[in-house]
Formats: sequence, structure tokens, C-alpha cells
Amino acid sequence: MQIRIIAVGKIKERFLTEGIAEYEKRLTPYLKLAIVEVADEKRTVHSSAGQEQLIKDREGDRILAAIPEGVYVVALDVRGKEMSSEALAARMHTWQLAGMNSIVMIIGGDLGLSEAVLARADLRLSISPMTFTHQMVRLILLEQVYRACRINSGEPYHK
Repeated sequence: MQIRIIAVGKIKERFLTEGIAEYEKRLTPYLKLAIVEVADEKRTVHSSAGQEQLIKDREGDRILAAIPEGVYVVALDVRGKEMSSEALAARMHTWQLAGMNSIVMIIGGDLGLSEAVLARADLRLSISPMTFTHQMVRLILLEQVYRACRINSGEPYHK
């Protein structure tokens, strides 16, 4: 299976880059992973709703341009479907059985995802009803994908 994570912005915090690197290494035996970073738009503290929409749309255009043809797209969205780690593992197993070996997972910027990106998604997935920074979500997502791979391989993983 190949998973491409498309994420808005770069990770600046060292503790997050180290954690992400660790899970990239752990995932190597299970799948081919690529992380594609698209540029984020700069904004002011007091951006208007119209300016924020324009920012999401511009970031969304970059995300859409980075999605290859014919892939299954999962958009991380706070309003998306919540599922347990076991349910994510089962979904990933179902994708493999159905021959969907190329999955794109999208993490938006701090304003979220544009409507165009959400419309392109085959699945809208919520990591949690709680709010996390989009940088932290990358680490959390990688950990959950790793956990799903371990579950699907019948290997132990702490609960």
C-alpha cells in the first residue's frame, strides 16, 4: 500500500519533526509513505472572513494540484467521520482487498480545508472532536496509520 500525506505548511517544532521521523521509519516495513508539503498562505491576526476564505481556497488549489489521478482521498476534517483505531485498521484492510493501494490523506492548514478539497474527498475523517494544531495532526495521523498496520499484521500494540 502507498500512502501520500498532503499537508499544508512545514513543521517547525523539533519535537514534532523527531516524532514524525520516528513514525516514518516505523512505517517502512508496512507501506510506502510520502509526505508532500504545500505552501501555506500568510495571514494577519485580524483577517476578515473573506480573506480567510480566500486563504483556504488558495491552499485548497495547491492541495488539489498535488493529488494524483485515480487515488482514494481521505480529508481530515473535524466534522468528518470518527472511528476507532480498530475501525481505521479495518478500513485500510478493506481498501487493500478492494485493490485501492494508493491512498491520499489530506491535512489542511490552521483554517481547515476548502470546500473544493472536501468535495474531492472519498472519506472525511475526524481524528478527534478536540482541536489540535495542524502540525500535531501529522504526528497523530502517522501514529494511527502505524497502529492500523500493526493491528492488520496481527502484531501487538499497546492500547
